[in-house]
Amino acid sequence: MPAPLSDAPFREFTALTSTGEGTYSASIDPIWTIGPKVHGGSMMSLVAAAGRRALFDTATEDRPVADSVQPLAVAANYLSAPDPGEVSLTAIIRKRGKQASFVDVELSQDGRTAVRAAVTLGTPDDAEPEYTVPSSVAELPVSPPENALRIEGEHPMAKIVNVARGCEIWIDPDSAPFLTGKTGEPQVRMWVRPRPGDEQDVDTAALFAIMTGDISAPVTVNRGKFGWAPTVQLTTYLRRQPAPGWLRVMASSTVLGATWFEEDHTVLDSTGAVVVQSRQLAMIPR
Repeated sequence: MPAPLSDAPFREFTALTSTGEGTYSASIDPIWTIGPKVHGGSMMSLVAAAGRRALFDTATEDRPVADSVQPLAVAANYLSAPDPGEVSLTAIIRKRGKQASFVDVELSQDGRTAVRAAVTLGTPDDAEPEYTVPSSVAELPVSPPENALRIEGEHPMAKIVNVARGCEIWIDPDSAPFLTGKTGEPQVRMWVRPRPGDEQDVDTAALFAIMTGDISAPVTVNRGKFGWAPTVQLTTYLRRQPAPGWLRVMASSTVLGATWFEEDHTVLDSTGAVVVQSRQLAMIPR
């Protein structure tokens, strides 16, 4: 029986220990995995945390960093798939600006680089947008309805999506024909919510939102293509600080090639605002 989780498992996961100037260590609990390997979106949050930490660690009275500064964009290349356990992160500040700062981050394990990322930091939007295109994910109820399927217990995905132990994940069954052996459009819709302690901490909530930019099962499953779909490159934008409550997520693809496919995530918070957008290049499962 797994040990009970704390009220803020994601905050514990993204807590970094300084090991020198611009270097940090972190311990990845096995719950932040898909199957045996560390979840790609969780690693995005770790490198984002390292970029933000490095900026604050080097702040001075003459060059302060506002508390509102968060990782606005994370562009990552995935070089290898690490296992749960200890990892090290190295952050190099490339530019410290008044509105945008840039930090390069590498995440490695046992001397092998797993992720190389460019992190852009600044203050997310907080005013009403001047223009926005309505997203179909906004048609979902703000919270999971009675027919939504929670990934937990004996649910077939619970044995693979270990991340669901660290938060709540519910699937819209109308967007998941793969669960009943059918095929459909390469689109999956879901609801995700962090644990209460993670939701209440502003910085953790922002990092958690970044993680949800890669929370869905590969949309290839709706086309009958199962198995590991390795992410090669992923770029995630944090558009706004998420409001407390459920996050509505839609993952979709427009082109499933013979070898490659793109997958987009759009994440709305409880107010209906777009808080995260992402696009990744991944490989079709063999």
